[in-house]
Amino acid sequence: MAYLLVAPSLLLILLIAIWPVLQSFYYSLFDLRLNNPTKSEVTLSYHLDLEKYLNSYPFLINVLEDEAGKAKGSPAETLNGLISELKEVDAGIKEDSAVKKQYEQVDDKLTNMEPVSEELSSVKVDKSDALKLDRTLHKVTSEVKGLKGLKNEEDALGLSSSLNEAVIKPNFIGFDHYKNNLTDKRMWMAIWNTSAFTIVSVFLELVIGLAIAVLINKAFFGRGLVRATILIPWAIPTAVSAKMWQFLYDGQNGVVAHIFEKVGLVGSATDLLTTNLGAMFSIIFTDVWKTTPYMALLLLAGLQTISSSLYEAASIDGASKWRQFTTITLPLLKSSILVALLFRTLDAFRVFDLVFVLTGGGPANSTETISILAYKRMFEQTNFGDGSALSVIVFVCVAVISMIFIRFLGRDLLTDR
Repeated sequence: MAYLLVAPSLLLILLIAIWPVLQSFYYSLFDLRLNNPTKSEVTLSYHLDLEKYLNSYPFLINVLEDEAGKAKGSPAETLNGLISELKEVDAGIKEDSAVKKQYEQVDDKLTNMEPVSEELSSVKVDKSDALKLDRTLHKVTSEVKGLKGLKNEEDALGLSSSLNEAVIKPNFIGFDHYKNNLTDKRMWMAIWNTSAFTIVSVFLELVIGLAIAVLINKAFFGRGLVRATILIPWAIPTAVSAKMWQFLYDGQNGVVAHIFEKVGLVGSATDLLTTNLGAMFSIIFTDVWKTTPYMALLLLAGLQTISSSLYEAASIDGASKWRQFTTITLPLLKSSILVALLFRTLDAFRVFDLVFVLTGGGPANSTETISILAYKRMFEQTNFGDGSALSVIVFVCVAVISMIFIRFLGRDLLTDR
């Protein structure tokens, strides 16, 4: 009965959280590139693009036969041998009745100038036939280049190359994407940038948020208005606030940039978005400004659960405010701090929109986070296999962070080991 009661929740978790990760892991095992027609889909077996094949094969045979008819001696024998091998491979491909049927259908449509559907054009072929065709085409290319005096050499090489593209090979590569990424300096730099951003921003948000939470937990005139005002930065969409701060950081007209220059935080107003350290400082400062109210709100909820009688008893016993804070507030606020830290750390480690709008990962990839890198690989370079591998790496990092928090900070809060 207990399992039946939790089954709907487990099913939702599986569909919403686990299934996308499994799907990304599956895609990461393939060399999946949307800008390459032969690798635009997951392929586990050898296929032949019949439309491309029949648009090249007959013409290649005609070119070689024409050259063989003009040549004499050894060149003619070489060309006739290549023609025989190509025809033998073509006959081997058509031995399968299913392949032969599609072959004839596509041939008829091309003859009648009719469009060929992708489903009809693609046909599964034996590995031996596909490899034999690949070897024969490489041989045609090398032999044609070796022969001198051919009038249609460029046509023969172009048709051979086009025919070779008709062979769609399996794009399963296993864990090669992970192997390449784990030895890629750019990925480790993205991990370092993400970790530095996460640690510094979350620490500042915790300290400042805790101070704000303690302040607005006190009873004073206008407390409701102050609470509402503090939440304004958090209520602004991240992309909007990032664009706003981009104008404020501008070295020419940015008010904040010139204030920081006068105060001495930066050497020049233009350093904020044009230098490595200045850009990292900019995104951290913006994130702290925006997300500290969220941290304060979570901690305020925890402070509301602490009974005021504990502080009254401590005051009667002569405990100072700092003593009350360290012996009453912090211990009883531990669960709220754990939740706030966990949420903010996971959110900060997955940061994308703030960096994407504010710096785009620059200058010179100095603020490029792991999520930005995954986006560039997956969408800008259309390398879905590598981008999926980076997404899985992000998931693993987030899972490790979660386990660390629960293991070291919340062990006494959880009775289920």
